[in-house]
Amino acid sequence: MPLLTQDEAQALLKKVLSYSKADECEINLTGTITGNIRYARNSVSTSGGISTNTLVVSSAYGKKLGVATINEFDDASLEKVVRRAEELAKLAPENPEFVSFLGPQKYAEPVMFVPATAAITPKQRADAVAQSLQVAKDTKTVAAGFMEDTTTMNAMMNSKGLFAYNTSTGVNFSITMRTEDGKGSGYATRGYNDFTKLDTKKASQIAADKGLKSATARAIEPGKYTVILEPAAAAVLLENIFFGLDARQADEGRSFLSQPGGKTRLGEKLVDERVNMYSDPLNPELPTSTWAGDGRPQEKVSWIEKGVIKNLTYSRYWAEKKGVKAIPGPDGVIMEGGTKSLEELIKGTKKGILVTRLWYIRPVDPQTLLLTGLTRDGTFYIENGEIKFPIKNFRFNESPVIMLNNLEELGKVERTVSVESNVNYLIPPMKIRDFTFSSLSDAV
Repeated sequence: MPLLTQDEAQALLKKVLSYSKADECEINLTGTITGNIRYARNSVSTSGGISTNTLVVSSAYGKKLGVATINEFDDASLEKVVRRAEELAKLAPENPEFVSFLGPQKYAEPVMFVPATAAITPKQRADAVAQSLQVAKDTKTVAAGFMEDTTTMNAMMNSKGLFAYNTSTGVNFSITMRTEDGKGSGYATRGYNDFTKLDTKKASQIAADKGLKSATARAIEPGKYTVILEPAAAAVLLENIFFGLDARQADEGRSFLSQPGGKTRLGEKLVDERVNMYSDPLNPELPTSTWAGDGRPQEKVSWIEKGVIKNLTYSRYWAEKKGVKAIPGPDGVIMEGGTKSLEELIKGTKKGILVTRLWYIRPVDPQTLLLTGLTRDGTFYIENGEIKFPIKNFRFNESPVIMLNNLEELGKVERTVSVESNVNYLIPPMKIRDFTFSSLSDAV
């Protein structure tokens, strides 16, 4: 089943809604077409495409809610899923936090869809990977990578008169290049809405260079070091701030944004004044949906401004309880940066460590946002503005809040993909002082 146009989606949702007998009904429709190609040990292992369409019906009687899902779209199946949602609603206990569905909303026109990405062919995927494999052949490294492109349609309609529709495209690419003896490893990742911006050869060359240079890694003592975090490394730490902006958790004392006595840190200075983070669904480099999953409009929101917490996310229930605007969480976050390239940040560092990637991130203390994890795929010692030698990987224990208070310098903003959440961000490389490495790791 191809992705539905706006008119086709609207007609289908109207039909489904006509079957409803509940007090309130909301239908969400998602269609996705993905293509992917995976390779390892310098040869393609899998290639394929997936097309899915899913319809979710939410039916409510008072504060009792039932939800049913289906992927069949004949009339009998559509009526069946509505009846099933209603049956479940009648069996469900009342939800004291249920909030009635939204009425009609106004949305900005989304800018997430790029025809060139939607039109990717299997040959284009193969050609892109062939460029990566040629780099592996030329550098005598061993490549393992994955590229996936996605075209998505989302639509929703409810009995209150709300209708929303958008389409989006995206392509994510990740590549690991290891030396033939397995002693060196390099990594790069890229993500775009526009496939024509993806340069698999350039990304693979970066990964191969790091892999070759990291093969003779030396052990140095754990401790506190000045570090330069590349965007892919910084993203997996910073997103713990982005995902932790929930007002209810802060109000109930379950967050790094909580204060004694039921207060929060909203309006307080949390990090260095050079830190500015915001979301903007119409940003041309990181466009996201102009409406949230529950139908609320997504707007440009400043989350941290000059180091101060400016906004928190609110569910509709919690916003109603607190008497404030219900602000949905962002689909992507942008952090303002500086003017220097990664190379210029390195050149200006007397002693420090360059970190390509962090992984296996786990929480240690939610109240301080203390995290632990490991470096990997290229960690290097910097001295007098030059990369002197590769070093063995470390385990770290660090809080992104403390990290952003130890900020020394920000580089130019880049779009990157988090390996932990697969979410895209626009963030800069950053130089941080007193970053805590707690122990050595033998992993490559």
